[in-house]
Amino acid sequence: MKHVLNKWNTLLLAVLLPFALQSCGGGNTNASHDDSVDSAKDVNEAMAPVDNESSDFAVKAASGGMMEVELGKVAQQNASSPRVKAFGQMMVQDHSKANEELKSLASAKNVTLPDSAGEDHSKHIQDLSKKTGKDFDKAYIDMMVDDHNEDIDMFDKASKDLKDADLKAFATNTLPTLRAHLDSAKAVQESLKKR
Repeated sequence: MKHVLNKWNTLLLAVLLPFALQSCGGGNTNASHDDSVDSAKDVNEAMAPVDNESSDFAVKAASGGMMEVELGKVAQQNASSPRVKAFGQMMVQDHSKANEELKSLASAKNVTLPDSAGEDHSKHIQDLSKKTGKDFDKAYIDMMVDDHNEDIDMFDKASKDLKDADLKAFATNTLPTLRAHLDSAKAVQESLKKR
């Protein structure tokens, strides 16, 4: 019973500490505070539902997946190219599905995921949301090529190295979709160069 209470106390501390530290900032509105990705990592580190590498992968994948969905929605509104709009729609559909699979898996394992995209991913959303038309098309597709290259590297490494078998399988099963997205993004990128 004492072990269970200690675990709950640790969880409570991990959840409440960022809020307590933020409130100590007083009137300083520039006080830095953890974003939802950092908070999720802190809770996972304190609770250790799975090994650190596996939970960190889940947190990063969730943040990236949320960014893909949000940017896909922005693409459907701000893009001028029908191909870019269609690509955005595919991102919303495929990454929403992957996000739900990851949420379900994380829930079963008591892994805490962020409730919103992390700072880096949020910055991409904010920056691209300000663009429209051909400027948006180029910036979005260039970013999608770069981002999917990074995602493939991360998921490939996870599919080989993660200790948690279920998260490892999620990474392995998601890789073909990410590779298809990269191929599509490159094809759209080439078509944009011709117009």
